[in-house]
Amino acid sequence: MIDARAVVDPAATIDADVYVGPYAVIGAGVEIGRGSRIEPHVVVKGPTVIGADNHIFQFASIGDDPQDKKYQGERTRLVIGARNTIRECCTLNRGTVQDLGVTTIGDDNWIMAYCHVAHDCVVGNSTIFANNASIAGHVHVGDYTILGGFTAVHQFCRIGAHALSSMFSYVTKDVPAYVTISGRPAEPRGINAEGLKRRGFTADQIRNIREAYRVVYRQDLKLDEAIAELAPLVAAQPELQPFLDSLRDGSRGLAR
Repeated sequence: MIDARAVVDPAATIDADVYVGPYAVIGAGVEIGRGSRIEPHVVVKGPTVIGADNHIFQFASIGDDPQDKKYQGERTRLVIGARNTIRECCTLNRGTVQDLGVTTIGDDNWIMAYCHVAHDCVVGNSTIFANNASIAGHVHVGDYTILGGFTAVHQFCRIGAHALSSMFSYVTKDVPAYVTISGRPAEPRGINAEGLKRRGFTADQIRNIREAYRVVYRQDLKLDEAIAELAPLVAAQPELQPFLDSLRDGSRGLAR
């Protein structure tokens, strides 16, 4: 399953069921799980762990050094879960010792061509990064988030689960779960109702989330006041918990 024209370091660990295409380069300290497919001209440097059933397309650069001037050759990692699609010319960098020391990509993500995931990022599960979406260092992206084409996310931002950015969005602040944003800089435009419908949220749940959005964005409340108003509702409306958590956990200030 490894093409004779590929360059594979003897210190790499590759499952027997992995396909490695011609002119791919697999470095020392790389682990690739069963069923994964590495297309021609992909470069994977270690330490990098790639789980099962991933498909990495040609000319992607996976696990190279972080683009951080503080990096001095420390041993850091990139960990990729299972069943991810990583398209042409994507760049996914390892972590730095100034943060977690690892960049993490979850499961079932669809990362389109020319996307960039910088050092120390944490990407959840079932996300979509459209072409040329880029996230700077230390960014956290929640499950089911969709980043539109050419979206750029400032370092240290947090984007909550089920959020959606339109194309060409420039994200400089934290984005709560469920929220749709657009613009440069990106501003909230409502909730991602269509995405929630597709993922099985009921009409009542979506209504509750919309009402919670209005408390934060339409009632001229301070953030602490809005959180205090919403917190008692979580027991009866558990779908609000991710929204509340993302309001509390940010580090860049809330996009409002």
